[in-house]
Amino acid sequence: MKKLLLVIMGLTFAFSMSAQTADKRWNIGLHGGAIQYNGDLGNDFFRTDQAFYGFGGLSFTRFLGNRLDVSLLLTKGETGYMVETSRFRHQLTTGTINFRLNLIGADYFVRPYLFAGGGVMMFANTLTDVKNNEKFDFAAPSFGAGLNLRLGKAVTLNLQETIMYSSSDERDDVVKNSNDFFLFHSVGLTFNFGKKSDADADGVADRLDKCPETPTGVKVDEAGCPFDTDRDGIADYLDKCDNTPLDIQVDKLGCPLDEDKDGVPDYLDKCLKTNQGVKVDQNGCALDADNDGVADQSDKCPNTPATIQVDQSGCPLDEDKDGVADYLDKCPQTPVKASVDESGCTLDSDRDGIPDYLDKCPTITGTKENQGCPELTKEVKTLFQKALQGIKFDTGKSTIKPVSFPILDAVVKVMNENPSYKLIIGGHTDNVGAEGMNLTLSKNRAEAVSVYLISKGVSPERISATGYGLTRPVDDNSTAAGRTRNRRVELSVEFIEKVTVPVKK
Repeated sequence: MKKLLLVIMGLTFAFSMSAQTADKRWNIGLHGGAIQYNGDLGNDFFRTDQAFYGFGGLSFTRFLGNRLDVSLLLTKGETGYMVETSRFRHQLTTGTINFRLNLIGADYFVRPYLFAGGGVMMFANTLTDVKNNEKFDFAAPSFGAGLNLRLGKAVTLNLQETIMYSSSDERDDVVKNSNDFFLFHSVGLTFNFGKKSDADADGVADRLDKCPETPTGVKVDEAGCPFDTDRDGIADYLDKCDNTPLDIQVDKLGCPLDEDKDGVPDYLDKCLKTNQGVKVDQNGCALDADNDGVADQSDKCPNTPATIQVDQSGCPLDEDKDGVADYLDKCPQTPVKASVDESGCTLDSDRDGIPDYLDKCPTITGTKENQGCPELTKEVKTLFQKALQGIKFDTGKSTIKPVSFPILDAVVKVMNENPSYKLIIGGHTDNVGAEGMNLTLSKNRAEAVSVYLISKGVSPERISATGYGLTRPVDDNSTAAGRTRNRRVELSVEFIEKVTVPVKK
């Protein structure tokens, strides 16, 4: 018996391993072992002092459920027993159908089970000194227990203890009070076969398939799920970015999230809210060619020198708003709207030391006291003072009296000698008479002076004549002397910046 066990175990480990399951519903087995007797002659169960009676067998088993199988077992062997006073020895052929209850599920490596059933037993005497006769039990009950050890996907090592109860008490050729029992010690190899149920045809049985609707042709793992090499939750066959680092959030295509759509995934993006369409660097930040901190798409001065401070538009700071950046501005506190040169300093076109924005005569050299305009000579000031009362008119008229001509001719000379002068003529009256009449009279007298000077060759563009009537008195109109001073023609000068010397007629 020991030799038989060693042979069977050696054959067993030459195969690979599994259990009979819903995937492979049929099982065929080869079995062998020893038969022991218990009856009127004695009890041989689990003893070794009697001869070895072996048997061989073939089984067919059908899977019914996770815990239940039905099995047909056919065996052929010998049984016997010997004592001093009696003996027997028979060939024993059996055929039984048993229902087997598995105590644990099919996924376990070791599966113990119980079984019960019944069948046919046929005895044939093999002793030469005993008449050969055949005896049958057509309803012999059987029961027992066993152990299946998975060796591979389709091979199982089976160990089983079976008790068969004879329906007769004469199988040992002795009739007394109890029927005969037979104990089968067996070891065997069983082989599972049958087509497994695999709805998605991925090679993993439905009962084990955690992803039972995998598309055809997609490679799957042991659980029947498509491979996900980078473990991002998106199967490789759908994954457009199949090398995503671990724990990185991905979209439905398996690519790392990129919320601002700049082409740099969020986990690498140091500027997560870049405006759409803006070119970015490898860090996901908007390009900044001059490195001034203002992205190129917003930078109105994209070539600012390095380290120069800039405003929000990317242009160098210009605190005095003169158009010259502070880093180039040699006069950084220029007043607003003052014209400046390329160094940021105020222009002084006539180089008289008075900047143009303060210079009333920016193209004519002048004095600070006269706001950048030239000072009138003492002679001209005296002449204009003399003209106040020296230009006479007929009473109530604008006709110039001849006594005034020498003064006016002197004014003509001054105008000809100073082409930058523009003569301003203002006519004034006292308060005698109606206001409207006085305004008209003052205007006519100022124009009369203008006409005279023009007739002497002074350009009309260089003369301006205005009447003010009685609105600008210089003395009290309540006295004759005051009214005399108020009746006057005032001469003053403005300066023409672009001078054209008139041609004398």
